[in-house]
This record gives sequence, structure tokens and C-alpha cells, in this order.
Amino acid sequence: MRIINYISIISMPIIILLIVANGVKERAPIFDMFLKGAKDGIQIVIKIFPTLIGLFMAIGMLRSSGVIDFIVHTISPITNMLNIPNEIMPLAMLRPISGSASMAVATDIIKNNGVDTFIGIVASVIMGSTETTLYTIAVYTGSTKIKNTRLILLAALMADLTGILVAILVCKVFF
Repeated sequence: MRIINYISIISMPIIILLIVANGVKERAPIFDMFLKGAKDGIQIVIKIFPTLIGLFMAIGMLRSSGVIDFIVHTISPITNMLNIPNEIMPLAMLRPISGSASMAVATDIIKNNGVDTFIGIVASVIMGSTETTLYTIAVYTGSTKIKNTRLILLAALMADLTGILVAILVCKVFF
């Protein structure tokens, strides 16, 4: 365990040293290239910033208004029929929208139900097998100025739904 910890501590400095050594060997203007990359990165952040602000505001409004709890209560007959635990439904709904909101919900689920419970395991598998779809689409399409995301959104949400359902099924089979 100590050697893994040591390797993880020194890996980034070694990578940076290798990049600089390669730049010196190739006689490349390393610092100028770094500045150009930083400038390009800031321009990308400026392009996608309004989209991210809108997305974060919408997530905050959903959580604080009680809409998520209402939706969970409304669809509970269907989820009960499918034998899907209602405790994971807020996570299943927020995971495609926000990584930080879904992390908070997953932490709350694990704190309330325990790490080794079926609900805790399902929440962990969902976190590992799905993506923050709307955030990812907003970042990628915002930086490339793509306006029509209809089919991208449908395909990505279907992949998230598949990940959630398979996570529940796998956990039922193995745990």
C-alpha cells in the first residue's frame, strides 16, 4: 500500500518533468505553448459559462422547490411494480443533470441506509455507471456552438436509463 501511495504522489511531477524534457529536446517554446493553451482554456470557459450558470440555477430550483420529491411520489406506483427502490429515484433523476447534486444525494442515501445495504450498493453502482448527461452535452455543444441537441439528448438519456436499470439488475443478481 505504501508503494502505491508513493507512486501516486510522484506521478504528476514525473509527467510534468517528462513533458518539459521532451520540449527541451525538441527545442519547442514550452512556456509560450503553455500560455497559448491557458489562453485557449479561458476562452472555452467564457463560452460555456452562461450555459453552466443556467444549468446550476435550474438544479437549485428543482431541489429546493420539492419538485423531485413530488415526482418520486407520483411515479412510486410504477417503481414499486418494477421493484425499484424509491430511495434511489432522486439519484436516478438528478444524475443526468448534475454531478454535484447527484453526489450529494448519493452521500445522503449512503448515510441514511448504510454502505453495505442494497440501496447503498445500488446508489454506488449508479454513480459509477452513468454520466452527468445534461452537463456534458451543455459543455460540448456550448463550446462547439451546436444548437440542435434533440437526438444527442435522447440517445444520452436512454444510455443513462439503461445504466440505471442495469445497475439495479446487477445489484439484485449479485447482492
